[in-house]
Amino acid sequence: MAERLRIDRRELIAGATALTAVAAAGAGKAQEKPVQDKPVIDERTVLIVVDVQNDFCPGGSLAVAKGDEVVPVINAIAKRFANVVLTQDWHPPGHASFASSHPGRKPFETIEMPYGPQVLWPDHCVQGTKGAEFHADLDLPQAQTIIRKGYRRDIDSYSGFVEADRRTPTGLTGYLRERGILRAVVVGLATDFCVNWTAQDAAKAGFETLVVEDACRAIDLDGSLAKAWAGMAELDIRRISARDLPG
Repeated sequence: MAERLRIDRRELIAGATALTAVAAAGAGKAQEKPVQDKPVIDERTVLIVVDVQNDFCPGGSLAVAKGDEVVPVINAIAKRFANVVLTQDWHPPGHASFASSHPGRKPFETIEMPYGPQVLWPDHCVQGTKGAEFHADLDLPQAQTIIRKGYRRDIDSYSGFVEADRRTPTGLTGYLRERGILRAVVVGLATDFCVNWTAQDAAKAGFETLVVEDACRAIDLDGSLAKAWAGMAELDIRRISARDLPG
């Protein structure tokens, strides 16, 4: 009987040790993060620089907090890209998205437009004004084209691809396809509006899409930043930092 008890005890200890090892291995696997390939930057990759304009930088009429901090980051990473496109907000005076065009309304209120809800903004990026110009320190001599958006008086445009009515294209999709572009890396202002809409439309158009988080800054209006990142994640848009890009 004593011998039998000794054997049972040894078997129990061995079994418990095995279970502990299995549990530890499982916990280790649960903590492992999926390994993602390094982003590809080649002749079929484009850097899309969104709305780095004076009115969106400190001192501008619709300034994004620390918006000017994206400029040196964008200048540095842009040197790695053969293909660079800029988008530029380009509103006529009295644009429908301006609060000043709606008597009694204030900036950041939301109204209904024929195409859906519209946030009302302070007058900004008016055609031909200093505020509509690109930040003076933005240094992208290799940029091949500028996509101007929001120049139709009755339609706002956050995305560099499709205006806010979700029907009117800017022409960027066709331009990139004719250039043989497969991947889009998106940076600029603001993360939760024009960067977000541009990135989502790039993904919907079939481009592999990445957003460089430290090359963007956000407005974060009533939780808009978290909502933007969640929407981008649903479309498998990769959220990376500048250091993730190959040198």
